[in-house]
Amino acid sequence: MPQAPHPPQQPHLPRAPRLLEPVTPRLLLRRWRRDDLEPLARMHSDEQVMRNLPGRLGTAESEAFAADCQEFLLAHGWGTWALEHRQAGAFVGLAGLAEVPQGLHFAPGVQIRWRLARAFWGAGLATEAARAALDVGFEQLGLSRIHAFTAVRNTRSQALMQRLGMLRVEEFEHPRLADGHPLRRHVLYTALRGPR
Repeated sequence: MPQAPHPPQQPHLPRAPRLLEPVTPRLLLRRWRRDDLEPLARMHSDEQVMRNLPGRLGTAESEAFAADCQEFLLAHGWGTWALEHRQAGAFVGLAGLAEVPQGLHFAPGVQIRWRLARAFWGAGLATEAARAALDVGFEQLGLSRIHAFTAVRNTRSQALMQRLGMLRVEEFEHPRLADGHPLRRHVLYTALRGPR
């Protein structure tokens, strides 16, 4: 991946003293590379992977997504990482932390997110990556709360949120999706930092 210029840091978001690249027993959460772009585009074109998101991404959109993730990582030292399977050396997907989009009623804040290629579903890798991201948020960035949200119909992601110990807060209408859109009804979960 090209080294994107560092954008100005948002004042409400913490900055790590260095670029963090967490390691778990099976995964490396790392910066993005050019060789991630092709498997990322394949993942973003998979109807099953993207069924609970507003739509599949074309190659150019997928590459722009990776560039945005890299830019944020370089600016803040944390963000949405590329996932690499340590033993296989394979691109698995993405996971990490991101700014809650403006327009959502719980912004400003930080959310956790993940997206895995279908070949890696069902092995607990998303949970492993998400736990590592939460640890970064609470232990290294000192966040007091981290959000997660998804379409109400996305029961797989909600089950993962529950495995992480996140608490279901409410349902809400996503303001960026039109009335009648099958994904408009969303659910919000929140993880709170425990006592040290």
